[in-house]
Amino acid sequence: MRLHYLTLFLLLVPFKLSTIYGISPQATVPNKSSKSLPPEAFLSIDHYHTTCPHAEGIISQKVAAWVKQDPTLAPAIIRLHFHDCAVRGCDGSVLLNHLGSERSALESKTLRGFQLIDDIKGELERKCPKTVSCADILTAAARDATLLVGGPFWEVPFGRKDGKISLATEANVVPHGHENITALIAFFKEKGLDILDLVTLSGSHTIGRSTCSSVMNRIYNFNGTRKPDPSLNVYFLKLLRKRCKTELDLVHLDVITPRTFDITYYTNLKRKVGLLSTDQSLFSDARTAPFVEAFATQPFLFTSQFSVSMVKLGNVQVLTRPNEGEIRVNCSHVNTV
Repeated sequence: MRLHYLTLFLLLVPFKLSTIYGISPQATVPNKSSKSLPPEAFLSIDHYHTTCPHAEGIISQKVAAWVKQDPTLAPAIIRLHFHDCAVRGCDGSVLLNHLGSERSALESKTLRGFQLIDDIKGELERKCPKTVSCADILTAAARDATLLVGGPFWEVPFGRKDGKISLATEANVVPHGHENITALIAFFKEKGLDILDLVTLSGSHTIGRSTCSSVMNRIYNFNGTRKPDPSLNVYFLKLLRKRCKTELDLVHLDVITPRTFDITYYTNLKRKVGLLSTDQSLFSDARTAPFVEAFATQPFLFTSQFSVSMVKLGNVQVLTRPNEGEIRVNCSHVNTV
């Protein structure tokens, strides 16, 4: 069964790359009315070429400067982008800062990177007023953050608009690290993402940290047994107990190469040193394990697919039609009339 999935995977990756990036020699413009096209069809990599030609350069320079001062911002921005797209799609709703917003929710208390996005937006407003959306800024910043830690480059299609609604009650839909694989697959499917995207995007845990609150149950009381998770490597368990004295302590998601974007995350899963239970489950479940096996031995497969899956993530439920969303002047607040 694993060989069967792996064979399919190797066949599908080139297809996915050509389909999403439009590099297939047989690709043609779909003969459909604009109303029948999906919203992501209105995104394009040259969206700002005329209206704000230096937008990508400004975003890239700002991200590089901030990450140089604080390297932990790279994984933080990638995570912020995921949280944005996971709730109401990639519409910048996670950036809105008001009472009862996603940003104010308990589930969002460890999110970081808002000041970086505000800094980028301020510069873009000076150069190209009311032109570049906050949703586009965050999407491009996630790409640039990935590149800065050794990850792949990909072209970001632009044209998203910013949402006007952000509800704290919706922030709890984002996976917390305790879900089973079936629940994760269902969550990703609802967003138009598949099992391959789930395993690939989980690979962003090759960098970054988590609060120990996410793993305390694995260390001390797995599933109410008052015992540790039996799937934990015994030496890794000792390390976690040493580092997690309180729930607010921080521990690296990839304990081996925590600051480098690589495939060690997947080799860790094979050695039973995945930090979150959702991470480790990727290797124990027959639906996801073949992809873990493939990525653990073939770096190019992982980085190539990561680019594809990040484009797909950035296309989730985007607002692109004339009557949808707005271009915020301030990423923290909706525009005033």
